[in-house]
Amino acid sequence: MAGFWTEHASDGTLLTDKGPGETSHGVVKKVKALFRGGAPVKVGHAGTLDPFATGLLIILLGQGTKLSQFIMSGEKVYVATVELGVETDTLDPTGNVLRTSHVPDMSSEFIQERVERFVGKIRQVPPAYSAIRYKGTRAYKLARSGQDVDLKAREVVVYSLHILAVDLPQITMRIRCSSGTYIRSLAADFGRDLGPGGHLRSLRRIKSGPFDVRDALPSSEITDKAREGFLSKKVLTNRDALPDMGEIIITAALAEKVRHGYQPIWEELIVGPKQQTGIQPDQYNKWIKLISDNKLVAIVKLNLENEISRIKAKLERVFSA
Repeated sequence: MAGFWTEHASDGTLLTDKGPGETSHGVVKKVKALFRGGAPVKVGHAGTLDPFATGLLIILLGQGTKLSQFIMSGEKVYVATVELGVETDTLDPTGNVLRTSHVPDMSSEFIQERVERFVGKIRQVPPAYSAIRYKGTRAYKLARSGQDVDLKAREVVVYSLHILAVDLPQITMRIRCSSGTYIRSLAADFGRDLGPGGHLRSLRRIKSGPFDVRDALPSSEITDKAREGFLSKKVLTNRDALPDMGEIIITAALAEKVRHGYQPIWEELIVGPKQQTGIQPDQYNKWIKLISDNKLVAIVKLNLENEISRIKAKLERVFSA
């Protein structure tokens, strides 16, 4: 299958639309299988989706795996359905039912009013059935073995939360939130706030950072599209995978030095060819792309060395030519 890929297609980002029942790792394995017979290619993803969930799963190829932390840091948008009156141990439809309750009539206005309590900075306890490490072990492994998992609450941000449909006992909503927000926990907390409790019935990720699921390839079509020679056209370059990150064009000579670990100072960065960065030297601690020959050379942060008042670019990630 490797012959169906262009050389650049083994290095970048592929937007996929994960189907229900499929694991995120399963999609990664499906993509990795396309390279059998050729040079080994590292494949990963930027943000797990639970098997019951669907939607945008960003696959990282080759050096694209170095982009994970930058892509995952972006805000997310989900469409979620909460089912009231049924609480499960996993907070989703795959778990064991813990409690059932009567669901009284509620108006859409009442529900929207209550949901506003969950907008802004909130503290939530991650699900026990999650990949967070607890005492050195993945929490879900301990939970599955019947051990108690006492995860600490953490702060997340819900930027907006809109009710899309009310068909009790189910409520469907659109959520825009920060990275690290657990929609399962949000659904369970919302259900308890309304009274009868509840769990996350369905979940679809529709946006992650600048990327939209409408631009993604259904995961079920990955193999067929590779055979048709179409898949390589869907792979974003490492430069294009970070469209919202500022960038600076640098010379080929400086790019060579950076690729060998050199950390340039500000004066070296602003003399590149056709320099139109729009970046000011006061943008400390902001990630910035260094570009040469239309390729991503490195991602840096500008740091001020106070003792000599010099701005230096700290290397965060470096990419080979």
